[in-house]
Amino acid sequence: MLASEPPEVQEAFLEGLSAEALCALPWLFEFWAMPHQVPPAGDWKTWVILGGRGAGKTRAGSEWVRSKVEGPCPQDTGQAHRVALVGETVEQVREVMIFGDSGILACSPPDRVPEWQSTRKRLVWPNGAVAQVFSAHEPESLRGPQFDCAWVDELAKWKKAEETWSMLQFGLRLGDNPQQCVTTTPRDVAILKDLLKRDSTVVTSAATEANRANLAASFLAEVEARYGGTRLGRQELDGVLVENTEGALWTSALIEAARRDSAPALDRIVVAIDPPVTGHSGSDECGIVVVGVEAKGDPKDWIAWVLEDASVSASSPTAWAHAAVAARERHGADRLVAEVNQGGDLVQTVLNQIDPLLPFKAVRAQRGKAARAEPVAALYEQGRVRHVRGLGALEDQMCRMTTRGFEGRGSPDRVDALVWAMTELVIEPSGQFRRPRVRTL
Repeated sequence: MLASEPPEVQEAFLEGLSAEALCALPWLFEFWAMPHQVPPAGDWKTWVILGGRGAGKTRAGSEWVRSKVEGPCPQDTGQAHRVALVGETVEQVREVMIFGDSGILACSPPDRVPEWQSTRKRLVWPNGAVAQVFSAHEPESLRGPQFDCAWVDELAKWKKAEETWSMLQFGLRLGDNPQQCVTTTPRDVAILKDLLKRDSTVVTSAATEANRANLAASFLAEVEARYGGTRLGRQELDGVLVENTEGALWTSALIEAARRDSAPALDRIVVAIDPPVTGHSGSDECGIVVVGVEAKGDPKDWIAWVLEDASVSASSPTAWAHAAVAARERHGADRLVAEVNQGGDLVQTVLNQIDPLLPFKAVRAQRGKAARAEPVAALYEQGRVRHVRGLGALEDQMCRMTTRGFEGRGSPDRVDALVWAMTELVIEPSGQFRRPRVRTL
């Protein structure tokens, strides 16, 4: 890319252009576009652009509409002649998609700027192409009109998403290959998840960081400090679809309620380990989670703090053992707690090879993963757990752990480590969630 070349190369390129080419250069989006803003090749029906806040989704949508309706010259027809612009409200379509800083009008060259006809809620290009404005609050307004192109903005926010989307599909019936572009920050909603699964859908995505050059440094610093490493940040900044599983023991809302900026002085800290069954490149990760506790007053009132998810790829026992010992040193933890159902004495042996005097406690699972996790989830519901930032991967696993078991890929290694730490620090001292023993006579 020219932007990454030395200044002398950039200057030589620009000096070699004619005056007309220099005038046209700002309007050649394919020259300036980032990879996620370029339409994928191939025969597709829907292009979904998933992105964090400020990642350049609106600009990509505006430029895509331009590429569809404009011909080689201002009066020449393009590929599309009837366009639907659909947003959550008419006002948002007008203020963001049309008149916004990255809207259609701002992106259009002077000789191709479409006319805004407010009374008819439409744009008209010099070549006769027309874009009509629609609100997702009024799906029936899409009954009747027909289109060969559509731009849909923030689909995941729509209150009447299913109805509006269906009405749009019925109207997208003109031309040889009617297409639609969807620009949205991802949310865990059915309409988006279903769309992403379709064979006719292509996807590009980018984080807010990708558009750093066009965003205020203070904005990036503030949102990263506040939301970086959180599930909300993964959605709103990284542009990642963060899903909640039906029947999950934890939800995004429950975890966000536990979020804090920093932890106080803690009375005890442990590093909990959930070792993998095997130790090679194809193994599950080794769950390593650091948790501390404010042990003030009655144990039933103690507050736990999840300080770090130090989980690593378990390529070898030595690798995860070093990671666990390093986590203990970083946090000044009192001991390491590790499940030994699979590894037995080998787990402690590997750790003691690094530090023979390492304080260690072996624990064995007597119940299934979901049953062990339920008392820990109850602590969250009681407001007795806090999370510092940077625990996104752990929190994703938590939101896929249900009463039926783990419904994600692989093993819930991070959650298992969290459960062992919570059990050691809070559950066992309080005795609150112990099941009564049944004596046999």
